[in-house]
Amino acid sequence: MRLLAHLCLAVAFAGCVGPAALHQAVLGYDETVSRLDGEMLVLNIARTHLNLPAHFTVTSSIAATFDYRANAGFVGTFFDTPGITSYGLALGASVAENPTLSIVPIQGEEFTTRVLTPMDESKFAFLVFQGAPFDMVLRLMADGFEVQDRDGTFQRFVLNSPTHPPEYEEFRRRALHLTWLNATRNLFVGALAFRESLTPTGAGPLSLADLVGAVEKGYRWRRARNTEGYELSRPVTGRVVVTNYDPRRLSDADRRALNDRAAANPRNFVLVDVRPGYPGGDFPLFGAIKLRSLNSILAFVAAGISQAPEFDMEKDPRTETVSRNPRQALAIRVTDARPGAPVPQVRYAGRYYAVADTAWDLEAFTLLYHLFQMTVTDVSRVAVPAITISK
Repeated sequence: MRLLAHLCLAVAFAGCVGPAALHQAVLGYDETVSRLDGEMLVLNIARTHLNLPAHFTVTSSIAATFDYRANAGFVGTFFDTPGITSYGLALGASVAENPTLSIVPIQGEEFTTRVLTPMDESKFAFLVFQGAPFDMVLRLMADGFEVQDRDGTFQRFVLNSPTHPPEYEEFRRRALHLTWLNATRNLFVGALAFRESLTPTGAGPLSLADLVGAVEKGYRWRRARNTEGYELSRPVTGRVVVTNYDPRRLSDADRRALNDRAAANPRNFVLVDVRPGYPGGDFPLFGAIKLRSLNSILAFVAAGISQAPEFDMEKDPRTETVSRNPRQALAIRVTDARPGAPVPQVRYAGRYYAVADTAWDLEAFTLLYHLFQMTVTDVSRVAVPAITISK
């Protein structure tokens, strides 16, 4: 009975060690990969700061084999001394881990294009809709503001860069005004929705073939307005706009016209229409926000370290109170000694590059991390050979 109890103890001990080791390993791998992605971003900011090209490497897969073993046995001496027999029970458990990691250098035409291509308006709208601070999204993603006439005629471009102080000041004032409208729930950001009508049919009865063909293509028949015939129509989700009024209260024709104006710009432009007669309309804005590429965002942040640092900017008198107005969109500190704060950091070229230890900067870096994930880390179909490391 004593022997049986000891054997059960050995098996139970091995069973406890196995799940605990697996739990720690999974959490450890997840933390390591996440930390590597963050440090990769900081590293590329450092490279850009030193006028070197950015380069990304991601972990595509981790395969780990876990081997749990338990053993038990008797050891003893018999008749070592006349009349005395001694014995003992040996218990043991072992855990072996053999991880294999595959890392993929992100290179080639496809990934380079994705890094250099300006971001689509859908990413801008998605981040704002998910609750990312509007001012943070705007200051990181926007290359500037294109001022237009109401008919879409180009007037001038306002650059979001301290290298052009007057334009940078104007951009910051416009950004603060939109931020205030957003904070007071008077800013609408989203895609326009309207119905698109096609050429009406004749006034005669509709055939079954007409009805079936329209349904298959997503169209619906309805009576045409002001005529006795019918027309084909379908719901359309159009371009993203930023307004100080609810576009859903516009007529269908007005929404289509506004979408036509937005569609005249490339997909990396977001139409802005702040009209008089609505909240914030005493500072009217009409034009488009031009979005950056990921590479341009990294260059903007890197330039803010020393080459073109951002500076404080007061809001326009027509803009009411805003809760936050930091000097930099994302501050990176460069020091000779390792930063004491647990922030994303990396040692490069003999110095430490680290995200500033403030709530704004850590949140801005998280936003940059999300943009990185949305832009360059789709390696499921990568043709570049992966580097496999077995341990």
